[in-house]
Amino acid sequence: MATKQEMAELDQMETGSNHPSLEAVGYNINRGTSKMGLHTVEVSSIIRPGSLIPLPPPPTTGTATAADVEKGATSADQWGKNMQRWRNDNIDIGKDPGGPGICAFILTLFSFLLILATFPLSLCFSVKVVQEYERAVIFRLGRLLKGGARGPGIFFIVPCIDTYRKVDLRTVSFDVPPQEILSRDSVTVAVDAVVYYRVQNPTIAVSNVENFSHSTRLLAATTLRNVLGTKNLAEILSERETISHTMQSSLDEATDPWGVKVERVEIKDVRLPVQLQRAMAAEAEAAREARAKVIAAEGEQKASRALRDAAEVIAESPAALQLRYLQTLNTISAEKNSTIIFPLPIDILKHFIKPSKVDKYDL
Repeated sequence: MATKQEMAELDQMETGSNHPSLEAVGYNINRGTSKMGLHTVEVSSIIRPGSLIPLPPPPTTGTATAADVEKGATSADQWGKNMQRWRNDNIDIGKDPGGPGICAFILTLFSFLLILATFPLSLCFSVKVVQEYERAVIFRLGRLLKGGARGPGIFFIVPCIDTYRKVDLRTVSFDVPPQEILSRDSVTVAVDAVVYYRVQNPTIAVSNVENFSHSTRLLAATTLRNVLGTKNLAEILSERETISHTMQSSLDEATDPWGVKVERVEIKDVRLPVQLQRAMAAEAEAAREARAKVIAAEGEQKASRALRDAAEVIAESPAALQLRYLQTLNTISAEKNSTIIFPLPIDILKHFIKPSKVDKYDL
């Protein structure tokens, strides 16, 4: 059964609403009683001639069933809610309540008459120039002037009713302040970066955001913390290029509604705590010492093998020992010519050494 509020809304639609968004719409409302004794409501919309306001299609037949009555909702009630939502979203469609009125027309006419009356002195206030790398966004009586940004070169304004703002299109760079970041492996590091951006749409940059430069700086600092917070310390130190590319993509997507294009992001410096630096230095030094010992041991092993091969060669040819002796003397005489060494073969001393008892029995 239809509620009192619903019946009141239907009565209001039947008699005609004074709402500005429904002026061009009429309604046919048929009421009756179903076989079960329930009230039935059939609502259809009629768009009057000359109306361009689109309306959501109403249900062909809104008949309340027993199940709908038990749940406390009907199709007509649902359609009424949709109509109310549509009214809130499309109020005053086709009208511009803030558009220029008669006062704006009078002020504009008065300004043009004033320019003509003070010509050519008024040219000093009407003619403006912007550089090749600049654009001018003009507002007339607080409203954005059609045609987009002006420039480069000469453009004209009406001094009494026009204001303009210059926007620089050149690439701007700024330093992101050092951010204290806790990495994924619970290490605190301070990271700073450099961001390069430029304005690609001056009109949007002026009208959609209060200060695009300040907003971009704050967003860059926040994005730096968010991106590096998901990385380990080793990844932060070794994958700077990947991190820079990720930050550039995130910033470019976020600043696109502001008319700003982020061209490049670079990680400038990563500063570690002093204790962590000492620990990493000790670890690196220990690793280097271990590698040095391994290399020295490998060298000793290779040298011993070479000496063994040399001893086998000398044992096969006794004359090689004499040649080695002469080569050693040559080397010593070149470095220390005051020292002369005479090697004494062990075989000569065997005749002067008394043989032991074991040796006698062996003989």
